[in-house]
Amino acid sequence: MTNARGWKETLEDLDGRRERSAAMGGPERVAKHRAKGKLTARERITHLLDPGTFQEFGSLVGGEIAADAVVTGAGLIDGAPVMVGAEDFTTVAGTIAPGSNAKRYRLAELAVRNKVPLVMLLEGAGFRPTGAHYGRTPTDLLAQARCSGRVPMVTGVLGASAGHGALIAPVSDFAIMSRQGAIFTAGPPVVRESTGEDISKEDLGGPGVAVPSGLIHNLADDDEDVLDDIRRYLSYFPSSAWSYPPALLSDDSTEPRPTPELLDIISRDNRNTYDIRAVLDAVFDTPDWFEVQPGYGTAIVCALAHLGGHPVAVVANQPQVLAGSIDTAAADKAAHFISVADSFHLPLVFLADNPGMLPGSESEREGVLRAGARMFVAQTTATTIKLHVTLRKAYGFGSMVMSLISFDDQTATFAYPGATMGAMSAAALGLASGADEDIAAQLREMELLASYHSAEHMGFDELIRPDETRDALLTALRRGIFARQEAPQPVTRSAIVP
Repeated sequence: MTNARGWKETLEDLDGRRERSAAMGGPERVAKHRAKGKLTARERITHLLDPGTFQEFGSLVGGEIAADAVVTGAGLIDGAPVMVGAEDFTTVAGTIAPGSNAKRYRLAELAVRNKVPLVMLLEGAGFRPTGAHYGRTPTDLLAQARCSGRVPMVTGVLGASAGHGALIAPVSDFAIMSRQGAIFTAGPPVVRESTGEDISKEDLGGPGVAVPSGLIHNLADDDEDVLDDIRRYLSYFPSSAWSYPPALLSDDSTEPRPTPELLDIISRDNRNTYDIRAVLDAVFDTPDWFEVQPGYGTAIVCALAHLGGHPVAVVANQPQVLAGSIDTAAADKAAHFISVADSFHLPLVFLADNPGMLPGSESEREGVLRAGARMFVAQTTATTIKLHVTLRKAYGFGSMVMSLISFDDQTATFAYPGATMGAMSAAALGLASGADEDIAAQLREMELLASYHSAEHMGFDELIRPDETRDALLTALRRGIFARQEAPQPVTRSAIVP
């Protein structure tokens, strides 16, 4: 008998165990899952990764419970390695037991060790009532938290996600949900038992709750769209904080070019609004930019884009919302976005056009100053390349959070001629001081000359024409990138976040 024949029974046993694991919850549960228009956990991983690149680990954990209800392993996205885990709702509702907890811990541990992104795809009911005691077993959240700021962390919510399993979403850099997704501290049955409240999973933590709360950043129609957006989001990032973002190969879209269309898009009259997204279309490379949290804090647009082929993170005031005033939600969104961009060395581009922080009793009750301080601390402690343009106006603290304040480690600061800046607008200053009409008129005239006065005192590097915007930013960006002559490292943060 040859050695190969001696292996036959052992290998058949292994293959049988693998097949049971790959079958997940069995044909009936899988069919029921697919009938809802969802992909299975394994199909989600297949769709996310480059074809044929998934290498699973822990497939036999759980014994008769297939993969212990979470599929884990490594693969490639656009040729770059990632770690990925997907909760399997067809198997005991995707619940977490000691074995699957260990798999999740190992997944995050390997992400940091290998310096590659971590992607978690959620659809599970939290801890499994097994009667087993976890004791000193390390929770997966410890390893997941240690990923923060070191490797990109992305969470997709593709069904109901409750309890412990859901906690990676708020820890992540980016969380995206399908329209069938829901996320909550505890599901409807637990809520009903604990509080007596009878509520559906959609009303408890569906898109209508999770997106407006800011917990979930983006919403996509179905599983495939979520997974496609995760691939797209990661395309702007390096594999870890130990590397720089990858630049695209040069083509016509990455070359310098004037932006005369901005003369039509941006009205010289501050009272007229425009869509800042049209400015992004004009300034950055082919309109491929990816907006983060478009449904939350809409007075600021946060987007990932390319400038001359280089990935950048854009923070731009939106004059169509609150005239560009920065409210609590917008500042919170921007603070998180800035911190993520800085952690992975994406240059920051600030496009300012705001009358300041949003005033008023409701705004104060929502903590607008604390949120603004959070955004200010995020941007002023950022170590990455910072570029700023004042398009029309930037007043008071609203200018400082948008990186206009001098000597704040910017690579370049620009403004358009006629841009108005200062503690507050002339109209607001006139009202606050009780100025008569003659003095108010003088204040307005001084306001219009503010950009020249600031330029004369080096308040920013240069006044530029709107049609010079892209070229000015691109030239400064290329100069800033040339300064990267040391190996990148994770960012060390010393400031206390407000």
